[in-house]
Amino acid sequence: MSEIKTNIEKTLDNAEKLNGELNSFLSIEREYAMKRAEEVEKDADEKPLCGVAIALKDNICTKDLQTTCGSYILNNYKAHYNATATERLNKAGAVIIGKTNMDEFAMGSSNESSAFGAVKNPWDLERVPGGSSGGSAVAVASGVVRAALGSETGGSVRQPASLCGIVGLKPTYGRISRFGLVAFASSLDQIGIFGATTKDAADVLGVIAGRDKNDSTTADVAVPNYAETLDNDIKGRKIGVPRALFGEGLDTEVRAAVEKSIENYRSLGAEIVDVELPYANYGIAVYYIIATAEASSNLARFDGVRYGFRAEGSHELREMYRKTREEGFGAEVKRRIMLGTYVLSSGYYDAYYSKAQKVRALVKRDYEKAFEKCDAILTPTAPTTAFKIGEKSDDPLAMYLSDIYTVSANLAGIPGISVPCGLSTEGLPIGTQLVGNFWSEDVLLNLANVYEKAFPLGAKPKIFAG
Repeated sequence: MSEIKTNIEKTLDNAEKLNGELNSFLSIEREYAMKRAEEVEKDADEKPLCGVAIALKDNICTKDLQTTCGSYILNNYKAHYNATATERLNKAGAVIIGKTNMDEFAMGSSNESSAFGAVKNPWDLERVPGGSSGGSAVAVASGVVRAALGSETGGSVRQPASLCGIVGLKPTYGRISRFGLVAFASSLDQIGIFGATTKDAADVLGVIAGRDKNDSTTADVAVPNYAETLDNDIKGRKIGVPRALFGEGLDTEVRAAVEKSIENYRSLGAEIVDVELPYANYGIAVYYIIATAEASSNLARFDGVRYGFRAEGSHELREMYRKTREEGFGAEVKRRIMLGTYVLSSGYYDAYYSKAQKVRALVKRDYEKAFEKCDAILTPTAPTTAFKIGEKSDDPLAMYLSDIYTVSANLAGIPGISVPCGLSTEGLPIGTQLVGNFWSEDVLLNLANVYEKAFPLGAKPKIFAG
C-alpha cells in the first residue's frame, strides 16, 4: 500500500478508536476517504495539501455525505453539492475523512447542545471542548488530523481552540466563501480553521481563501502566500492591550497566563501599547440580538416540507409545521429562534434590533481607532479554562458569557486567532487571542507562529492518537 493510503488508513483507524471516548465525529467516511486517497495518488500534479487528512464540521456541505448540523431535523440528510471550501480542499489534494460533531446549528459554546451527544475534551473527559465547533477542535487536539474546518458566528473556532490547546483562526468576513455553509446568522457566519500548529492553519487558509462567484459577500482581495511570512521577525510590531477588559469575570489563572504572553511578546521584540475598546462590553448583548434575529429568519426553512425530518400524525399543514419544529429542534435552538422572533416583532424592532445594529457600528469604530496605534490587539480568548460538562447547561447567560472576548471581532468582521499560551494548575490549556485589522491574517499568523515556536505548550492531552 502506498504512503498516502497508508497514512489515511491510520488516520481513519485513530478516528474510529478514539471516537467512542471523545464523540468528536458524527460520521467517519472510510470508503469515501480511501477512494479519495487513491485518486490523489494517481494525480501526478503537485498539490499544496496532497494527501493531508482534513475533518469538516457537519454544517459544511460535502456532496453525498451527511450534513446534519448536529440536529435531528437534518438527521440522515446528505448534501447534493460541495461547499466552495470543500471543493477547494479537494482540488488541493486534501482527503476529507469525516464530519465532526457540533452544537446544534452552531448554537452553543460547549458542544453540549448537539442532538447526538456532547463532545468530550481530550485533556479531561469530564470537561467540554468549547463550541460550537468542538468536534473539529477535538479531532485536531487529539492528534487524529493536523487540520479541520469549523465555523464561527461569535467565537466558535477561537474559543474551542483555546479550551483544547490548539490554534484556531477566524478570518476576515469575506475572506472565505460561505457557499455551502448552512446559515445560522448570515452577517456573522464564517468558516474558520483549526490547526495543530499555526503553519497547518496557514496552509489550509491559503487554499480555501479568495473570491467566489457563488458568494456575493466574498471580497475581491488578493490572497497572500501566508507560508512566506510565517517566520518574519516581529521586532517593532505593535500589539495593543485593552487593559479594561482584563477585569471582572476573568479567571485568575487565565489572566496570569495571558499577562505572561504579553511579556513574552515584549521579549520577542514587539512593542506593547495601551488601547481602548469602550463598546466591547456591549458585545454579548448586541451579538445575542443580531444573531438570534438572523437565526429566526434562516431557520424558517426547516419546516418538514422540502427536506429533513417531518413529524408524523399531522392532519393539517400548520400542525405539521409546529410538530416538526417542536420535535426536530433542541432546546437551545428553540430558545434562540424565540428570542430572534421577539426582537424582530412589531413594536420591538427599533428598541432592540435597530439599536443593536447601531451599537455594532460603534464596536467596529472602536477597532478602527485602535488599529491606528497598533498592528494587532491581544486579549484572553476565553474567560475560563474548559468547564465541567453540565456545569452551565441550566444557566444560558453564564454559557453565553463564555464568548465575551470573541464576539466583538465577529461583529466588526475582523480576523482573529487563538494560540496556546499556557496550562492551568489542573493541566488545562489556556489561549491568548490576537485580533487584527481587515485582511491582516498574514500579520496574525506571523505573530502566532513566532510565539508558538518560542513558547511551545510542551504538553499533550490525555487522549492522544500519537
